[in-house]
Amino acid sequence: MRFGRPIVVVSGLPRSGTSMAMRMLEAGGLEVVSDGLRVADESNPTGYYEDERVKELDKSADTSWLNEARGKAIKVISFLLRDLPDTNNYRVIFMHRPMGEVMTSQNAMLRARQERVEVTTDERIARQYEDHLRAVSALLARRPCFDVLDVDYPEVVDRPLEQAERIARFVGGPLDASKMAAAVDRALYRNRG
Repeated sequence: MRFGRPIVVVSGLPRSGTSMAMRMLEAGGLEVVSDGLRVADESNPTGYYEDERVKELDKSADTSWLNEARGKAIKVISFLLRDLPDTNNYRVIFMHRPMGEVMTSQNAMLRARQERVEVTTDERIARQYEDHLRAVSALLARRPCFDVLDVDYPEVVDRPLEQAERIARFVGGPLDASKMAAAVDRALYRNRG
């Protein structure tokens, strides 16, 4: 506890259910760190729950602002977990989703934004993502500042109360699991494998 209360970090690949997990935590009573700059859209109708400062973790030496996130939840994409300083303790809720669904959802979001899709096969990107996930898993295991709970996105959608209770136990504190479960919107699970 020398670094105060742990920061609850919601992480995973893009399109793996991180925004849903943040919404659940907020509904359950945990304060979330989000600047609201990235507004809800067709791809994430209930919001992204992002903070632009997170995107600078790999560029800025000043991470002192993270101290304000102690006891709160913040979303950190898996590619930036390595840049979190050891001056905090982190309870990481790591979201997992079948790779085919991640790819389908990512492509749908790019199309909705009318962004140019990278000329790379989905299989190649999927392999890169799988390699990245293995590296992140090793990183989280070897750094003592991280405690990790792996959460499967389809299981949350299929059994929201059971998974909400599991997440609430991991986070600790007085979270309302029934409100967390109610924040799960099955209709938003649109890109199934």
